[in-house]
Amino acid sequence: MPFKVARFADATNLALISIDSHGNIEFANPSACRLFGYSRSEMIGQSITIIIPERMRGAHMTGLQKASEGHRLNLGGKSVEVSALRKDGSEFPIEITLSVWRDKQGFCAGAVITDISERREREGRLLRLASQDTLTGLLNRHRFTALLDETLNDGRQATVILFDLDGFKDINDTHGHLVGDSLLQAIGVRLPYALRPDAHIARLGGDEFAVLLQDVSDPLEAGSQANAVIDSFAKPFEVGGHILDLGASIGFALSPTHGVDGEALIASADFALYRAKTAGGNATRMYDHSMWSETSALRELRDELLKGLRRGELELFYQPQVSLVGGGIVGLEALIRWNHPVRGLLLPGAFLSALEQSTLALEIGWWTLDEAAKHASQLQHAGYPIKVGVNLFPEQLRALNLIHKVANALQRHSLRPDRLELEVTEKIALADDDRSVEAIAAARKLGVGIAFDDFGTGFASLSSLQRYPLTTLKIDRGFIRHITSRSSDTAITKALIGLGRDLGLDVIAEGIETPEQEQALLALGCPTGQGYRYGKPVRFKDILERLKGTLPYPARQPS
Repeated sequence: MPFKVARFADATNLALISIDSHGNIEFANPSACRLFGYSRSEMIGQSITIIIPERMRGAHMTGLQKASEGHRLNLGGKSVEVSALRKDGSEFPIEITLSVWRDKQGFCAGAVITDISERREREGRLLRLASQDTLTGLLNRHRFTALLDETLNDGRQATVILFDLDGFKDINDTHGHLVGDSLLQAIGVRLPYALRPDAHIARLGGDEFAVLLQDVSDPLEAGSQANAVIDSFAKPFEVGGHILDLGASIGFALSPTHGVDGEALIASADFALYRAKTAGGNATRMYDHSMWSETSALRELRDELLKGLRRGELELFYQPQVSLVGGGIVGLEALIRWNHPVRGLLLPGAFLSALEQSTLALEIGWWTLDEAAKHASQLQHAGYPIKVGVNLFPEQLRALNLIHKVANALQRHSLRPDRLELEVTEKIALADDDRSVEAIAAARKLGVGIAFDDFGTGFASLSSLQRYPLTTLKIDRGFIRHITSRSSDTAITKALIGLGRDLGLDVIAEGIETPEQEQALLALGCPTGQGYRYGKPVRFKDILERLKGTLPYPARQPS
């Protein structure tokens, strides 16, 4: 270092630090040592993480890695306010200005750091109340909407991107709000690295974020920025010793095409966000005008359904699963119904669209699980060796607390695990393969059964049998419908029955309606059947009455 530069570095009150490509400190001036409470020998050669709070290290190191690989971070000369860590473990706010360069040794980065504790005390409260989200330091809702309105009132074009986090509620429920808050802070650190430098980023509340792109009305540019947000979640977050994996659902809208004022533009982006969530999450959607009426109807239905849950209007019906040889009931499938006060008894097809990809799906899914366990317990204590199958929503399969919900339901109702069976369609399981395998394996270790519903319709049916710890295969009704007239359906059904038997799995043929279908399945060696031939779904009290013999319940309905 030239002599005059070295003198300046020693004399200035600014803290100066530089690091090498490995993130190790190679220079720290006296002000930096005093600021962080270390001697120079204690800092040189150490990882830069010694001055970074643990909850933020993952995000910082990800940015460093990208920079060392040649990615532009658009942070040169830009001041950022973050938290830093002293030797004694105390945190304090700093303002940091970064610069990066390459020399003979390769990538290097330097920082000019200022302690802003006093300024935060003096101005921070008013500033945050006016414009900043107090948790992440991003813009708050008030400042974001004001900035959007200012942009549009000046006659400038704009793009609004809204996104919320897929899986954040599960992280909060499993690890607590402290970890959840730290995760939101880490996201606030990572987002500026992903977006263009003039993007205005806000946290609107909870796990909902927004981005304002001024002077952008090109769908390709807007879509590129939306996809950049998706890509920023590809790497898990390291927070408080936890590796947290989550995604984002994104909707965006452009002015003036999708709205000429701020309120309309945000509403349009929100419609698109909802469409992204209904597509399965981790997706991006741009608003189009057809979304308005459809989304509004779904939201009204969802609100009405939530009220129905609160009022006790939801009910489980049960369809029997019978032994094709002996005719006795060996299982029940729980099927949800809605006793609507105006429209009467509604089947799932009338309201499932309002549940998919919404937080309400989890709430109703957990209610369904608990209700099915309660009824299975009543059967158990009455002496009936009957298992009860309950269908899982995709959101439940992705939930980090699925195993805890299942275990709690078993304990609360004193239910033997083998009397409960979790049903998932192969399509749902394969949509999120790694997570679903882990969730299903954990549930199976509790002793509950695992059934693949609609088996044979997925694109990877045979490979899925190798990965999932199943107990039951339910052959899709599509193969049973024409089993007596189509040789191909007969051959496929025979193969599936043999495969299940060889793997030691229970096999249930769904959708049996006629004596001819039943006889064909018996000839193929199918042990168990389900369908209208053995009874339509009925209320649990009707199942109990028939099992007790107070109502006739023939093993098979008359031909």
